[in-house]
Amino acid sequence: MNLSTTESLKELVHLPVIVSPMFLVSNTEMVIHACKAGVIGSFPALNARTEKILAEWMKQIKDELERYKKENPNKKVAPWAVNFIAHRTNKRYHEDLQLIKKYQPPIVITSLGDPSPVAQVVHEYGGIVLTDVINITFAKKAIEKGADGLILISAGAGGHGGTYNPISFVHEVRTFWDGPIVLGGGLSQGEDILAAEVIGADFVYMGSRFIPAEESAASDAYKKMVVDCGIEDIIYSDVFSGIHANYLIPSIVNAGIDPKQLENMKKEDLSKVGNADARAWKDILGAGQGIGAIQNQQSIAEIVEELEKDYLQARKKITEGQQFAMKK
Repeated sequence: MNLSTTESLKELVHLPVIVSPMFLVSNTEMVIHACKAGVIGSFPALNARTEKILAEWMKQIKDELERYKKENPNKKVAPWAVNFIAHRTNKRYHEDLQLIKKYQPPIVITSLGDPSPVAQVVHEYGGIVLTDVINITFAKKAIEKGADGLILISAGAGGHGGTYNPISFVHEVRTFWDGPIVLGGGLSQGEDILAAEVIGADFVYMGSRFIPAEESAASDAYKKMVVDCGIEDIIYSDVFSGIHANYLIPSIVNAGIDPKQLENMKKEDLSKVGNADARAWKDILGAGQGIGAIQNQQSIAEIVEELEKDYLQARKKITEGQQFAMKK
């Protein structure tokens, strides 16, 4: 299967959405249900805590989706993706890359490091490599190193979000890149998909919208917090992981830490305040700025159905507006 072009990739999905790979949240159930609903499901390879578990996960996803396709030949089942840390500090770099070669995920999302060794493996079996980037320098390097598409992580993204305005980011990348662009950063609604397409992106990257999904591995408390919180409950800090990321303020408070102190703190200072055992992603929870529009917990199928409804409604409004302008 050749997924090398934007058009061929779009033909395989019902809606141009990638459910972002989220550390400690994404699991096989999320990936399988997302793909069945017609959007690309993904998970971080390191969510599988051992190589053996990763092999089991990949086999489960591949076998289940192949079975489902045979049983539903007229239904559009999206391809699945695995997120691979391409930096050499990844202790399972070689082992996980061999598993990618064996199970052949149609899409591999690389983060950090040089994607070229991954691209070499993935291209051999006809898959594609998407590389997430937070600035123009990294975008150009990813293209130079063989990435087939770029995931632009802009301001407002959950977890390790960037700082660029999404509109400006897409426009500048389009001056030197005509391949697939996936836009991430605070996107959570169906109309956001259309907005991303209008400014030049091909797909959207949605993570936080799917944290409260029934199939999500997030705790019930985490799911409720995402539903209950809004944009003012998000803080951007580098204290917890050493890299700037967006976190839920209530989870910081629950860890006994005053968010007002973060500006003048360093990572090593955390042991002196609050719960010394509190860890990023497990206790200090990530989320993006788009959570204010998330009103309830739903299944992935229900989320995708709602996204599609709002996406089509937004397209209809634009079409009606154009027709009205032409009549005038």
